[in-house]
Amino acid sequence: MDTSQIQQLLPQVIEAVELAGVLLAQECVRPGGRRGCGDKAEIDVEIEVLLRAELLSLLDCDWWGEETGHVLTGYPFCWVVDPNDGTSDFLRGLKGSAISVGLLHDGKPVLGVVHAPVTPSGISDCIGWAKGMDHLVRNNNRIVVDLSDQKLSETATVMVSAAATDKSDINNQLCAPAEFYAMPSIAYRLAKVAAGDGVCGISLYPVSAHDVVAGHALLSGAKGVLIGEDGSPIQYTTESTMTKVSGRVFGGAPDACSELNKRDWQRVFG
Repeated sequence: MDTSQIQQLLPQVIEAVELAGVLLAQECVRPGGRRGCGDKAEIDVEIEVLLRAELLSLLDCDWWGEETGHVLTGYPFCWVVDPNDGTSDFLRGLKGSAISVGLLHDGKPVLGVVHAPVTPSGISDCIGWAKGMDHLVRNNNRIVVDLSDQKLSETATVMVSAAATDKSDINNQLCAPAEFYAMPSIAYRLAKVAAGDGVCGISLYPVSAHDVVAGHALLSGAKGVLIGEDGSPIQYTTESTMTKVSGRVFGGAPDACSELNKRDWQRVFG
């Protein structure tokens, strides 16, 4: 499969993800409330089963899903799916969890779609990119973002977890001179940064491949990076690195990610 064929997959993947997003949106207003507890929601399994069938019909290859397990045969391509990134916050009633679908080729993200069907603004948001494209697609609109030379500044925004609102003073200091924006879903944080809404998206908790591959692809389309706590680029080379990509990740403008990674984020947990 060449680059043009990967690009041809993107509209089909977006369509599948947006259809799944309807189910997630319906769950948000379900009579009796959202089903599940802790970090497990019934809708997550239902969406992944749907997406697994649809995506493998588009490209029959390896699979890495949060809910339905994984099949790693060494095939060059691998779908990487999180049906509802941000489940715990979703079950708490927060808006902004997201469906995340990425495609790896030889361990490199070559396609990504992140879709948040229910956001605080009330508008669904779907962001996609495939290798070789000089732009991203956001809600059917072409957008061009260049993160390569963006810096931390007073006009910049750093995307952090929803829990940051509980420790706003510390997060203000750690993100300075930028402001911080608290939200569920590391996938959607990375996607919003890739789409130009921020300079860096952060997770301070260990993440797996399904959390970040799609966002990583989108960042690639915006000339951004995704680095781990040791400052090196994120890799997806073995089952162990897929299971735990890194203890912390920083995605966005290279300079901003490097600078933020040097700061004492352990203060958040103090």
